[in-house]
Amino acid sequence: MEKKVRVRFAPSPTGFLHIGGLKMALFDYLITKKLGGKFVLRIEDTDQKRSVEGAVEGMINALDWTGMKYDEGAFEKSKVESQKLKVKVEDSKTYPGISEVGEFGPYIQSERLELYKQYAEQLVTEDKAYYCFCSSERLEELRNTQTENKQAPKYDRKCLELSKEEAETKIKNGEKYVIRFKIPEGKTKFKDSVYGEIEVGNGTLDDQVILKSDGFPTYHLAVVVDDCLMKISHVIRGAEWLPSTPKHILLYQAFDWEDMIPEFIHMPNMLNKDKKKLSKRRDSVSVEEFRQMGFPKEGILNYILLLGWNPKTEEEIFTLDEMVEKFDIAKINRSGGIFDLERLAWVSAQHIKKMSVDEIYSECLEFLEEKEFYKNATDERKSEDYLKKIISVEKDRLSKFTEVGESNQFFFSDIKFEKEILQWKENDEATTKENLEKSKVALEKIEEGDWMEENLEKTLLEVADKPARNATHSVAGGRGDLLFPLRAALTGAKKSPSPFQCAWVLGKTESIKRITDAIEKLK
Repeated sequence: MEKKVRVRFAPSPTGFLHIGGLKMALFDYLITKKLGGKFVLRIEDTDQKRSVEGAVEGMINALDWTGMKYDEGAFEKSKVESQKLKVKVEDSKTYPGISEVGEFGPYIQSERLELYKQYAEQLVTEDKAYYCFCSSERLEELRNTQTENKQAPKYDRKCLELSKEEAETKIKNGEKYVIRFKIPEGKTKFKDSVYGEIEVGNGTLDDQVILKSDGFPTYHLAVVVDDCLMKISHVIRGAEWLPSTPKHILLYQAFDWEDMIPEFIHMPNMLNKDKKKLSKRRDSVSVEEFRQMGFPKEGILNYILLLGWNPKTEEEIFTLDEMVEKFDIAKINRSGGIFDLERLAWVSAQHIKKMSVDEIYSECLEFLEEKEFYKNATDERKSEDYLKKIISVEKDRLSKFTEVGESNQFFFSDIKFEKEILQWKENDEATTKENLEKSKVALEKIEEGDWMEENLEKTLLEVADKPARNATHSVAGGRGDLLFPLRAALTGAKKSPSPFQCAWVLGKTESIKRITDAIEKLK
């Protein structure tokens, strides 16, 4: 009987959602949608020392922001209530604002401790695991000796020599212990969807700890128990977990769960420019940071997709729906992609170009409201219609929502400049003044209702292209003579959008005023 497709994203709440974690979530999502399965969010919080308050809620919010909807697992409580889901819903015992939705809960590992203990003890009973009472000092000494002798660090099975009675006596006496999995003899073979057939001699594997002295499981036990009981069909995770996979296969076999072994898909890690794995200490790595930088969510998803997958075509820009449509597991890369902010900015720019002005407006407003030039602007220059004009002028040059208005602050405030900025090439002040007056006369004739970019361009180019008396320059030169001082008069800057765009955004009254002020500077 064919397994139902069930894929889980299982982050640890040790801080903000890492961009590498988002990459795993994206590939989880794409595989789920491509194969028509269920997407599960499980919280792996058994490492209590590293857990950060608010991290679970932050991760859920970050996933929600990306638009990748999951089907079951840990949800923000308020959203579950509003959705009125027709499935089992229970409030989390660990996180007050979280509800757990689905038939395979709890979806938070710290709420499953009795379950892990039960399975660990089962392995002890079946002589597939054993109690270990070795102190941290002895283990450290053992590691040091092995390192000096150029041996791979590995537990020496000292406690495996204890009889059942001796182990029980130590436990009754209150001695601290862990439970170690007893690696069987032989070889372990498995297939990874990215790296192919892999075979490992069991003699190279350590008797890993599966239950710690505080009653919490290690990753190895928890992930196998949870993936089996939650009927997970595909496990997508970083390539650093590839060496641990034989241990997990052996645990599946020890529990007689061989028919539940999932398909393993190990993803190459994202690297920084030094070709080292992205690090929280060295690099910008949290999804929240990129969100605050103003990158569009589909730009971020598109970019991290290309760091782990190649469409084998010239296509590079995909919406989330297009990613699902084009995705193929066979096209996942084996090597890690280098994370490059400039490349991310380029991909993001392509997505912003495809967005409507209304969409960009709704995304950029929160960033604009933090800018001093916006705070100091008049209400008229903060109006929705005015801002949307600015966005329509800037959208093809934007790579982030935070950039709206940054390069063109003259739209928001009155301008000050020296008259020298008005002069085009070798033109003198008299010629510059004459050309500004021509522009002013032409623009004054345009009615308010006709104050559109195309009308402004047509009118001004007709004036610029009309041969002047005693003209000694070409038509192209004539355009510069007219349009350069006009643009400077409107913006007070040497670089800006075209004078037609600037005049259209500023409006007739403000445009005429700025041109008049510039003429006055030249008198």
